[in-house]
Amino acid sequence: MPQLDTLFQRLRQRLPGLELRKDEPLSRYTTFRVGGPAALMALPATEEEVRAVLQEASSLDIHPFFLGNGSNLLVSDRGYPGLMIKLSGALDSCRCVEKRIIAGGGMLLSRLSSAALEHGLSGLEFASGIPGTLGGGICMNAGAYGGELCQVVASVRVMDGQGNAEDLPREACDFGYRHSAFLDGQRLVLSAVLELTPGDPQAIRRQMEELGRRRREKQPLEYPSAGSTFKRPPGHYAAALIDQCGLKGLTVGGAQVSEKHAGFVINRGGATCADIHTLMERVQGEVFRQTGVMLEPEVRYLGD
Repeated sequence: MPQLDTLFQRLRQRLPGLELRKDEPLSRYTTFRVGGPAALMALPATEEEVRAVLQEASSLDIHPFFLGNGSNLLVSDRGYPGLMIKLSGALDSCRCVEKRIIAGGGMLLSRLSSAALEHGLSGLEFASGIPGTLGGGICMNAGAYGGELCQVVASVRVMDGQGNAEDLPREACDFGYRHSAFLDGQRLVLSAVLELTPGDPQAIRRQMEELGRRRREKQPLEYPSAGSTFKRPPGHYAAALIDQCGLKGLTVGGAQVSEKHAGFVINRGGATCADIHTLMERVQGEVFRQTGVMLEPEVRYLGD
């Protein structure tokens, strides 16, 4: 892609310190541990670097993909032929101001919940086991065990494809079940302000440990996966439907419907994107045949 070569050269000249990687294997960046290479990956460490990357990309009509922790992503075995942006540096850190935490979009939710614990702040216990970044979590309004990010987000700072940044209050984020105004990938979540509640650090820790214990008991955390593979259909639970249809243990290549939790498709070793995708389609088809319910993937597809 000639435009990417031009972009690479322009960014090298404009931002000599910007980290750029060509043909970066995406299996390193997805929790499924599958996926071919990204043609070009930029890892900006400041808002100014993000703006420069977006402006240069826009001038060449290149539309980037914003990569979080790859925890809800199934990347083609052929990889991604475009530009990926992954936040780093100052955009992968946080600071606490009284009962608020201001955090970069690249920060892992697990680290963020630990930071809240250190400051005696409650409200992020549910997020301690979610394997995503704050930015990715906000985009899909990630949640678990009755908690969702929309419950603690006070405001979000985003940047559009032309490098224009703005701060949006929670009310402007259009949060819903696994949904936000940023799910279309047109704006990058740079940071967010989280409004938390002062609490007893020991009680916060106990809650996090209890949720961790429940996850380990019920979820196949010993295998690479993207968490819950399908969204919860109205009036049903995806895992219960899959189990009811006798699909636990169904295998395609190295991919398998977990025998521990039917809502998880796992990589038992050596799985390809094609294996996982085929298995997901078989599950959808069989559940629909037996129950009339069409499961909608929670996992996002990227690439060919």
